[in-house]
Amino acid sequence: MDVTDESLRITRNHLYPKQAWYCIGLFVFIIATFQRISFLHSKFAGRRQTSNASDPEHASVHRRYAFSWRRIPLGLVNSYRVISFRWTLEFGKSYTLNMAEVFVTMVYIIFIFVWTFINTTDLDGHALDISYWCNRSGMLAASQFPLITALGTKNNIVSLITGISCDKLNYVHRMMCRVVFILLWVHAGSDVVRNAPFQPYFAEQWLIWGLVSMVAFTILCIVSLRPIRAQAYELFFYVHFATALIFLIGAYFHTQNFESTFWIYPCFLIWGLDRFIRFLRLVVFNHSYFGFRSGSTMDATAELLSDDFVRLRFHRPSHFHWTPGQTAYLIMPSVSRLPFEAHPFTIASFNSTLFDVPKEQKLTSEKYAEISLAEGNLGSSAPFWKELVFFINVREGFTARLKDAALKGNKVKVFVDGPYGPSPNLGSYDTSVLVAGGSGVSYTLPVLLDIIERVRNGESGCRRVVFIWSIRSVDHIHWIDDVLIRALRLAPPSLSISILIHVTGAPATIEILPQSYGPNDGAKPVRDDSRSEVVELQDGKAMEISNDSLFAMDSVKLANERPDLHTILRDEVKTATGRMSVSVCGSQSITRSVRGALRFPVSSPLNVANGGPSVTLHIESFGYA
Repeated sequence: MDVTDESLRITRNHLYPKQAWYCIGLFVFIIATFQRISFLHSKFAGRRQTSNASDPEHASVHRRYAFSWRRIPLGLVNSYRVISFRWTLEFGKSYTLNMAEVFVTMVYIIFIFVWTFINTTDLDGHALDISYWCNRSGMLAASQFPLITALGTKNNIVSLITGISCDKLNYVHRMMCRVVFILLWVHAGSDVVRNAPFQPYFAEQWLIWGLVSMVAFTILCIVSLRPIRAQAYELFFYVHFATALIFLIGAYFHTQNFESTFWIYPCFLIWGLDRFIRFLRLVVFNHSYFGFRSGSTMDATAELLSDDFVRLRFHRPSHFHWTPGQTAYLIMPSVSRLPFEAHPFTIASFNSTLFDVPKEQKLTSEKYAEISLAEGNLGSSAPFWKELVFFINVREGFTARLKDAALKGNKVKVFVDGPYGPSPNLGSYDTSVLVAGGSGVSYTLPVLLDIIERVRNGESGCRRVVFIWSIRSVDHIHWIDDVLIRALRLAPPSLSISILIHVTGAPATIEILPQSYGPNDGAKPVRDDSRSEVVELQDGKAMEISNDSLFAMDSVKLANERPDLHTILRDEVKTATGRMSVSVCGSQSITRSVRGALRFPVSSPLNVANGGPSVTLHIESFGYA
């Protein structure tokens, strides 16, 4: 059989998209392998005794500044972490890409366009023959949409394989969409040039559907730009759903002409499977709304903490479990514009087993008798152990309407879908630093409570925790002051805890921090001047503090200034031994400061080889990437 240009084009048009999938699959497999190795290393490191000198990460406990060649590989691992995740490209004040994201983006762009234009010389020797890459660009673009669709869902196989959260994979979802968008315009433009004059083709159904798809995809890519998403998220939400659906329908009918619909219809299956799983979650976790019993237990209380923050809390279903740092999607039909509009929020409460003790054990054990006493004295901190709690930053749209509901004092019907996202496994770390800004405490507070409970139960060898919270107003302290008091009292003596609270706004001349609330949440604290004192802040202003308040404890410090994260983290690294974790949840300015503080030379290979800690950074950032 003679080889012709047409036969070569057809063969390569079908072969190259499959080869692209093989390469992408291999890349995902490599990432998953490294992720699993890292997970297993952290898991088994937590089981080792800190005094085991054979472990290079713990050998520094006895030889803090002794150089060890055995720690060089660990130092190189830290260098990889610094280069990949702490070196960044910054765009403006609130947009940051780390080097890992930059690397994946560049590799994908180069790969997809090389696969488009490679081997495009025809049999007559004409290089970059348009007939070779015109349709191939469209086929390659179509082949990427099953993966793009999967990366945009909450329950996707890539997250399951790699252990990377769907929120972090969402960057790859957006990046691939934009690269494929350009590739599709290459396909459309070259098709016009190749088939000029193009007017006779306007009667063809495949062309009409192709134009519909491109118009919808263009609108989608414009609306998905970060400034529009940040300022008008609900507009993006609705337009994204509508235009994505129109695009896929148009793409399906367009590709029928080329017998390549097998790249499009899996997108509907993937999206439908994700929605089916989420619907099952809604039924399981909100069964009280589906006729199984009264729905009153899932009604939420919306409390206005300040003009910018709302606290939402409701009963925790007995079968709903989560780990610190995970998020849940909340559906509030009475607040949302659409009945099943879902919004993600970090769960600020802790799924504790500390008080889940059988009655017979409580009666026969001194330990459980102590826990029972603590449980009865939880006071206003009880929701953080007993309920689902969310701190919600009030902006526009949905959150503004939720604020109005809080002002009215009405109960809010809530459907909960989740939990989603991985949880930082800090059981194997000797030192943990938790940094939060504003409502970012939703992430760090349950992590702190989890560390304390794990150390109490002998499941963690953590020796030191530093809890840093930056807030605008001193009044925000009351969000969690009582739960912090209870946590400090529950902490075992072997665990050193430092709580640093930084108030960045101007405080009142005299600000009273009342005593902790009692078991009655509605009760107001009673001031007792004999049990209070006036302290002076760093700017010379005074603040009156009850001796029963959070700031009467030696491990808690209050400062009226922005936290100097570079100095704080540098000092902690100098004194830390073994493994160190830094977890941060806050604005881009806070995450940038933390990243900058943990670069070289703090996490250099030489520092680690000399006995310095192996530092791992976990970031749960605000904003839109």
